[in-house]
Amino acid sequence: MIQIGITGGKGGTGKSTVSVLLANKYRKEGKKVVLCDCDVECPNDYLLLGQELKKAKSKVHAQFPKLNEEKCQKCELCVKECRSNAIFQAPSKYPIFLHELCSGCGLCWHLCPNGAIEIEKKIIGEIFVNQIDKNFYLVTGRSVGVVDETGPIVTKVREAALKLAKDLKADYLLSDSSVGMHCGVIRALIGVNLAYAVTEPTPLGSHDLKLILELLKILKIPSKIILNQADLGKKELVNKISKDTKVKIKYEIPYSKELVFAYSKGKLGKVNIL
Repeated sequence: MIQIGITGGKGGTGKSTVSVLLANKYRKEGKKVVLCDCDVECPNDYLLLGQELKKAKSKVHAQFPKLNEEKCQKCELCVKECRSNAIFQAPSKYPIFLHELCSGCGLCWHLCPNGAIEIEKKIIGEIFVNQIDKNFYLVTGRSVGVVDETGPIVTKVREAALKLAKDLKADYLLSDSSVGMHCGVIRALIGVNLAYAVTEPTPLGSHDLKLILELLKILKIPSKIILNQADLGKKELVNKISKDTKVKIKYEIPYSKELVFAYSKGKLGKVNIL
């Protein structure tokens, strides 16, 4: 099984579109594909494929601090040491844990000299599985509520997708990352055999392309470039980065009304242009 990551840094360059188009290409070749949507804060591959997220296959849990007021001496140690500034304590009051800011690192409950900070588990994510056809499955991760650190959700989604791909004896596992270059993106890319950096021929697109290629180099992941809307903007910007980094442009996708229509109608699974 070949694992491919689809990333790019900048939002709106077409990572999700390319992910579906790649899946379509491999399906057309008779290959079995699992597509994993790792953009857990804003998954949209299912929308592009005209699917619904009905019942979660599994849940993702995380640990958060919970105060036992009977043991708390209001020493403020947890407040002073919290690296996420996720604990608030007014004078002479008990500390309040702000789970929206908490990363669940566990420092506070390990440091508390009175054992006043206990652990509670909360659902922070959901994992969905859609069968598009006999050779195409979609695994979608989605965060629940406000989550400070989505990396653990991405990891669980990837694990679920990898297990499904192995059980199905899939030929390809595609991982569609979120925007940026944060921990969630890195976790979506760890373990892939190849990464496609999707960009557009614009100054912002080329700027983030250079950054994501640097990250992929640090991660020692072989990479290639996919230039979306290749006939618009300034293609020479991307050509220069390709030349300077010695990373080849694998595909050039021109602007297409057919593609735009299919995208807007949730029928991208029927488009074959790669």
